[in-house]
Amino acid sequence: MFSHIMIGANDVAASKTFYDAALGALGHKPGIMDDKGRCMYLTSTGVFMLTPPIDGKPATHGNGGTIGFAAADEAAANAWHAAGLANGGATCEDPPGERAGSGMYLAYLRDPSGIKICALHRMG
Repeated sequence: MFSHIMIGANDVAASKTFYDAALGALGHKPGIMDDKGRCMYLTSTGVFMLTPPIDGKPATHGNGGTIGFAAADEAAANAWHAAGLANGGATCEDPPGERAGSGMYLAYLRDPSGIKICALHRMG
């Protein structure tokens, strides 16, 4: 359904450091910078991109929005969370774990620009 997701970043270099570590923990390669100062994470199923906002205003988080990344297992979700915290992210919501018998193992962070992201592993 989706071809790409692009989010604003106030400091693309700091965000790249964060996402290289967090997405690297999920097995993805480091982002690639283009000549417009954007960073791209290319996969066989789509592209995740970081960009300075084109209107020149600060990037802000969307209240109520979350971007979820697939994790192969609980260990990958935990590694993603730890890598994000160690590279400029902030924890949010509950600690990583299964949510109320949902069969989903979730780990939440806010990236360096305050955007809420999640690693999700569907258990069982």
